[in-house]
Amino acid sequence: MSRLNLYIARLLTRDTVALLAVMLGLLFLVQCLKAFDLVVAQGQNLLTLVGQSLLSMPSIAIVITYACMGIGMVRTFGALQASHELHVIHANHQVRPLFAGIATFAVGGAALLLFLSNFVEPWANYRLNDWSASIAADIVGRTLTPNRFNQVVPGVTVVIGGRAGAGNITDFFADDTRTPTRRTYSARSATVAEDEQGYLLQLHDGTVQYLTADGGFSEVAFRTYNLGLDKFTRAAENADDVSLWNTPRIIIEALRSGTWSDEAVRRVSSRLATGLQAIGMAVFIGALVAFPSGRRGRRWFPMELVPLVVAWIDITVAGNVAGPPQIVQFAGPGGVLVAGLVILLFRLKLLRLPSLRRARAA
Repeated sequence: MSRLNLYIARLLTRDTVALLAVMLGLLFLVQCLKAFDLVVAQGQNLLTLVGQSLLSMPSIAIVITYACMGIGMVRTFGALQASHELHVIHANHQVRPLFAGIATFAVGGAALLLFLSNFVEPWANYRLNDWSASIAADIVGRTLTPNRFNQVVPGVTVVIGGRAGAGNITDFFADDTRTPTRRTYSARSATVAEDEQGYLLQLHDGTVQYLTADGGFSEVAFRTYNLGLDKFTRAAENADDVSLWNTPRIIIEALRSGTWSDEAVRRVSSRLATGLQAIGMAVFIGALVAFPSGRRGRRWFPMELVPLVVAWIDITVAGNVAGPPQIVQFAGPGGVLVAGLVILLFRLKLLRLPSLRRARAA
């Protein structure tokens, strides 16, 4: 690895990390502000506010990181262009070490994103889910006032008739309206307990009523019903176990059961696609800015916005294009990578038509 390779990779990493630190700091404050009202309503402390905001950051960091990689490349090569270092590199035929530095930067960014998406984000989701369940247990077991309606989270209302000892509740009632199928739980008594899966409510002598969006109604009576408190704390669209598992566990569970659910395929594909996103971003932006230009004025379209447009295209394609998830998740990053390679080969004069070459020679 040459010194120029290391020099370019270090410059790109420095600018990207500096920008990423600022962006994550601002987004962390935004997350704190978003969670502030809910944490105060639940009677929790500052540690809960900061901890839950931090645990919600990995999923945001994945999207921000590869966008910051592109912006960092634009800033780095803009500085090299202004100082004429980029001209000197090309004049001395050091294009190979230049792009080797970009490749080193891209591989490092891809490895970081794969680690975040496959291990850190699932762990953070699991810890956040467990923390939310413990908060719900605290609310149900300590904070709820008898004969007063309390909102645990938006869409979930709980009322109790009274208490009979530590953790024991009489006349329990809960109404969950977060999904199209409305669920109503009622029980003569309940107990807040904890097992290896987390916190739960043990309901005794009660019923569960289901009311569908089209007016269908059903009721199930029970003598004992164990209700996980995570059902009251997680958003309905995120209430799947796969989001709490790291990728190796998803693969092991799928091989053990012999079937791959659609959600498991989508999760694994989207996590693995993050590595291709980083590489595609680096190749595409490198093809645009890694060549010297005699332009003195500002471009009519700021190059710093191009990585944001690329990131938006990736997210839009993955979220809105119909098709098998193992293909759709890679369609956006793959398209960006192919476009970057075509532009790069064209600028290296390896993909020009013979007629264009003769015209330039004439």
